[in-house]
Amino acid sequence: MKLELIELIFLSDKRKQLLLFLKSGPKNMGEITEALQATSTSILPQIKKLKDMSLVVQEDKTYSLSLIGNVLVEKMQPLISTIELFEDNFDYWSEKDLQGFSPSFRKKLGELGKCKLIQPDLDRMFELDQEVVKNLSNSTHVFEAIAYFHQPMISFCQELAKKGVEFSFLMPDSVLQRYYTDYMEDFRIMMSLDNVKFFRYSGELKIANLAVSDKFFLISLFPKNQRHFDRENLICYEPSARQLGSEFFNELLLNSTQVTEIPQE
Repeated sequence: MKLELIELIFLSDKRKQLLLFLKSGPKNMGEITEALQATSTSILPQIKKLKDMSLVVQEDKTYSLSLIGNVLVEKMQPLISTIELFEDNFDYWSEKDLQGFSPSFRKKLGELGKCKLIQPDLDRMFELDQEVVKNLSNSTHVFEAIAYFHQPMISFCQELAKKGVEFSFLMPDSVLQRYYTDYMEDFRIMMSLDNVKFFRYSGELKIANLAVSDKFFLISLFPKNQRHFDRENLICYEPSARQLGSEFFNELLLNSTQVTEIPQE
């Protein structure tokens, strides 16, 4: 029975999509065929199979999930979302080190939704990506955790901070030291702004970059082999991605302390 149920749900894309569609409530055949972009002739056999396994019930001309169907769909949604996330950019995920993700973040990865892979050209490897620039410029607040010193990004964020954008930066001690040692005046300016906060991360930050704002979510991971850092980013726009990113940033804050004074030269 276990194998039959798994095959019933996952070996037919139509059945899978139908179950997910019915999660929002009872639907008639017209609504089903429109949402699944399929004919009633192709849908009816799939509905029959789901009814035979007591996952879908019919009342007059309306179809809905049974109690068992509701439970299964609630559990299958996160799995399907995570599979789709990995499938869309499989090479990226398979080559990156995911150890920097907290257990709670890994469990909710599917909530990132549709993500776009940003791959810089070799001749523009150290320049700011224009899509990232646009999104930062349109943001009112930004949470950013960064494990390496990227002067162009820091300078750009400084310009935005002067215009009123709120920033919370989280960095390991080595990055902070590089900032206030080599760019002391810039660091003083940022520390003087009421809309900017710095946090010193205790320990090794194992993600290259995390940025979350009211407009987007961005993640950049180190490769597994640590031989090179290609500066590839995944950018997501779903509200659930921004929420998940904010939760992850807050987790990182638990292992951080706010920088309230400018270190002595």
